[in-house]
Amino acid sequence: MTPRFELETLKIRLAAPELAALDLRVRVQRALRQLMLDGVLAPGLRLPATRALAQSLGVSRDTVELAYAQLRLDGYVRRQAGSGSFVSASIGASLLGKPANGLAPVSAQPVALSARGAQILASGGVTDQQRVQAFATGLPETRAFPVDVWERLRRQAAGEHRASVLLHGDPQGAEPLRQAIADYVNLERGARATAGQVLVLSSTRQALYLCAQVLADAHGPILMEDPGYFGARKAFELAQLRVVPVPVDAQGLRMDRLRADTSGANTVYVTPSHQYPTGVTLALERRLDLVAWAAERQGWIIEDDYDSQFHYAGLPTACVQGLDARQRTIYLGTFAKSLYPGLRLGYMVLPPALVKPMTHARSILDGHTPQLDQLTLARFIADGHFAAHLRAMRKIYAVRRDAMAQAVQRHLAHVVTAQLPPGGLQMPCRLREGRDELETIRLAAQAGIVLPGLSRLYATPPQQGGWLLGFAALTPHDIDSGIARLARALD
Repeated sequence: MTPRFELETLKIRLAAPELAALDLRVRVQRALRQLMLDGVLAPGLRLPATRALAQSLGVSRDTVELAYAQLRLDGYVRRQAGSGSFVSASIGASLLGKPANGLAPVSAQPVALSARGAQILASGGVTDQQRVQAFATGLPETRAFPVDVWERLRRQAAGEHRASVLLHGDPQGAEPLRQAIADYVNLERGARATAGQVLVLSSTRQALYLCAQVLADAHGPILMEDPGYFGARKAFELAQLRVVPVPVDAQGLRMDRLRADTSGANTVYVTPSHQYPTGVTLALERRLDLVAWAAERQGWIIEDDYDSQFHYAGLPTACVQGLDARQRTIYLGTFAKSLYPGLRLGYMVLPPALVKPMTHARSILDGHTPQLDQLTLARFIADGHFAAHLRAMRKIYAVRRDAMAQAVQRHLAHVVTAQLPPGGLQMPCRLREGRDELETIRLAAQAGIVLPGLSRLYATPPQQGGWLLGFAALTPHDIDSGIARLARALD
């Protein structure tokens, strides 16, 4: 070791915040190792004796001795009786790919990815909103969630099942939760499901990815509403499928265009109860025609029952799955909006023929969902707390939807036309002639406002853009003040 430079550098390394929580001997060992990897302590360099280094650092000799011993075991130090300790010659610049001066080269070469990885990188991921901000979509009101009730049920589940919840769980999901979900969708959504058909997952996007992997071959086609859910398109693209758009009108998916499809696809993704993002409901005759199409083609319907719990004008239409006597419909649901996003619990109700392949695929993907969360949710549903929470939130969201419509009319009528949705947690708005979607998004961002654009949800961007304004997580006051601030930013 050169007399002073490396010693001072070692002292600086020892004071690094990331090492502060470690035992002192581990800090000394880690600091020395990093100096070796950085080339500051060159291969073959003789290290100070343990007594001398201990005195210089103000630590015990045992501390330095233990650090040297670990470095020797890991191959960084070579120790010779009577000669001392040396930096291993194997830690050379050629091995590390660094120039002799110890400075890491800045590579201008792109990272080598697989074709799939490059496609994922180029297409981008899906960004979930992590804090409440006007007017981000996908966020429910979480302040009204009955945390005390949830924690009490969680303690009960932990006490009853004890150590068993710490083990691996059933990839299909805990039986009490699967039964609770089946009972709920049968009663509230008009489904025809048994606990044996339910597969518990972490999210709708995971369900969509599994569908893409199990039901379609790579580079094959899959049909999807246009416009449609951005996360679904990303999940299908991740599985290397070719998304074929099918237009939506005021009655939902256009069945004439679906039947005219010649791509060879046998699977279609739909949001029939509350189409995303238009908010329209698929007409009954089209639902029946969709079921007939799947039976004729021996294909599959992926029914995403998006936001169906939050319908403000009468009861929501019963799900397609309950109409499908041929069992060609895969029903998707999630608790991210009805409870809270951080729960990470969703599910599929599967045709019997798909239960085993989907469960096997899920077991490979991530094994299972945390058991304690599943058992807590099962109690939450069975004891009636879930239904009570939904009733309370429907009232809150209906008030906020109306507040959003009134605020847009009051402050932004010259900029957009709002479409009052019959359900859901966001409001579609169409820009008036002469307004540019990207420009409005840019101006809003400067004012600290999130404006989710509509155009990205279309396969072919519409002639007139717009926004999808989330209102569920904002109070009526927040909504009005936010819309007023947006109006000032755009004017």
